[in-house]
Amino acid sequence: MTKEFDLDTYLIITNHKFIICLFDKKNLKKIYSQEFEFNNKSGTLDLNSLSEFLENNIFKIEKLTSKFINNIIVVVDSEEIKDLNIGIKKKNYIKNLNFKNLESIIVEAKDLFKETYQDQKIIHIIIQNYLINGKTYLKFQKNLPTNDFGLEIKFISVSNKLSFQLEKILGKYQIKISKYISGIYVENYFQGKRNEFPVMVYEIINGINENEVKLVPKNTINKGFFEKFFQLFS
Repeated sequence: MTKEFDLDTYLIITNHKFIICLFDKKNLKKIYSQEFEFNNKSGTLDLNSLSEFLENNIFKIEKLTSKFINNIIVVVDSEEIKDLNIGIKKKNYIKNLNFKNLESIIVEAKDLFKETYQDQKIIHIIIQNYLINGKTYLKFQKNLPTNDFGLEIKFISVSNKLSFQLEKILGKYQIKISKYISGIYVENYFQGKRNEFPVMVYEIINGINENEVKLVPKNTINKGFFEKFFQLFS
């Protein structure tokens, strides 16, 4: 039997399709996958059909693994996912760049987003560009002497309304949403590559994009910043 910590359950939601997938993280392969396609002229998510789809599959997965699904990762590809770019620049900010300085400016941008878009839940923070001494860098330049420093940051968010609706539906099965992922972001990052979609989702979750800030729950101890990811409380 596959151990619980080797599995992720993904629920992929679009305006025209639902997919549920049980993913073996150790061997990077699907061990269960079901898909439901439907005609949707309204352009909005059919949450009634989603409830029926889950009813038909949740218990099959739990029977297969002999374990309850406690958490699920939801991948959303719809107009309910929003992208917004924010630029912040500091003059005479610091003498030498380090991760603590970077954290400060990201927190400032995050707080600005949350104050302005109170109906949205941040699911990805991606640093598009580092602006240092009038030059643009795609990667962080640690310990670089600087007179001015700025960031161009992409925030990807899901509406609180959709988040509440999905949590309510999954709550019927005592399942919590552990993470939201933007399906468009996943597809754009791996553009031109032929990996299976669940593998791409797994790699995004595990930090393949070094410019994505890692959001951690507020009740998780923050052990510091690492060169592969930055961590902020969500």
